[in-house]
Amino acid sequence: MNTSGSDGSFNTAIPFQHIIISAAILCLLPPCSLETEKMYKVDLPVDPSIENAVEMRRSAETARKARIFNTRLRVLGLDLDALNQQVQEKKHQQNMEKQRDKAFDKLREYHDEALLHQDIDEREKQAALHTDLTQYWATHQRVEDSSDADLKCGLKGAFCITIPEAELGPASMKIFPGEDIGEEQRRREQMKKAERDLRAQKEDNERRLLGDKHREMLASKELVHQDRTGLQLRALEEECKKAARIALDNYNQALAAERTETLKEQHRREERENLAEMRHTLTSDLMTECAEAAAREVGGGRLPPVLVDRWKGMSPVQLSAIQREREEQLIERQRQREAEKIQDAAWELQLLKLSREAEEEERRAEELRTEKRIQTDRYNMQLAREQQAHQEYLNKKLYTNKPSKDYFYQFNTSSR
Repeated sequence: MNTSGSDGSFNTAIPFQHIIISAAILCLLPPCSLETEKMYKVDLPVDPSIENAVEMRRSAETARKARIFNTRLRVLGLDLDALNQQVQEKKHQQNMEKQRDKAFDKLREYHDEALLHQDIDEREKQAALHTDLTQYWATHQRVEDSSDADLKCGLKGAFCITIPEAELGPASMKIFPGEDIGEEQRRREQMKKAERDLRAQKEDNERRLLGDKHREMLASKELVHQDRTGLQLRALEEECKKAARIALDNYNQALAAERTETLKEQHRREERENLAEMRHTLTSDLMTECAEAAAREVGGGRLPPVLVDRWKGMSPVQLSAIQREREEQLIERQRQREAEKIQDAAWELQLLKLSREAEEEERRAEELRTEKRIQTDRYNMQLAREQQAHQEYLNKKLYTNKPSKDYFYQFNTSSR
């Protein structure tokens, strides 16, 4: 098996046994002459569908290779054909959705019209049925044709009995002699009662109207009273506001007068204080330059503190004391410098000794590192010789079959 490394170098060669087997197979095959090719050549008709299918596959393969082996498209990841196809599919989907919505709208309108026509037909059927029923009642079920039409219609247009009364039996009798003797009296009483009821209703209506008018009059009087009370309250409120404004103005005027007097008094007090301060400044120890004013007695054997704002300088006794203190400080400083020089010399001797010891230790460590480096170099030289020998074995004895350019040209020729 032939393999190549990540850096493009050829690591292994084709086994020698495979080459021998391939040569033997080629030797066993019979030679093919020109006459044999002519003898077996037959002109068969070619199916155009197959050629079209093959051409379509070749075109698809060519487009696929152009898309795959295009570095710009592969690295940037931009496929214009796919994006255009997606855009076309999106537009097609939107058109389909619009057509579907239009179809649904048309179907909804058709259903609405169908329901409207059905409702109109139902109403027309009900109207026709009512008309037919009314006509049937007027034609076949009249009141005058009923059996008791003489009672309902007052014997007007009633059905006339043609049978003689002598031949009629008791069942045909409707009004008996002596029946309902006080009918006239009862009707008069009913008419009187109806008149009394009507009169009572009229009186009740009149009393109710009078009560409504009285209540309306009382309500209007109450409203008038409320309006008058509101006007009086508003007038009193205005008077109170006016009095409050007058009182507030008087109070503000009093406050203004008091403030003016206070300002005048404050101005007079400030003038008096300024004059007193000027007099005190002119007669103070600062202006008269009094030296005793700078010292203040505190008692208890302590030194008197100096008042900075009144100090006029030091006395000769103080100056001589400061000079003696300075000389003593110079002598003490000289003695400290000599002691520091002796200590520095001792530290320098100690540092010199430590530096010598450190140099000796560094020299011994350098010798050890040199010896280790020599040993490492010898070991590396031995490893280099072994690797070189192994590389010569691989290049001259093991990997003798080197691949040609045709071997590398067979890759990346197809998109599959």
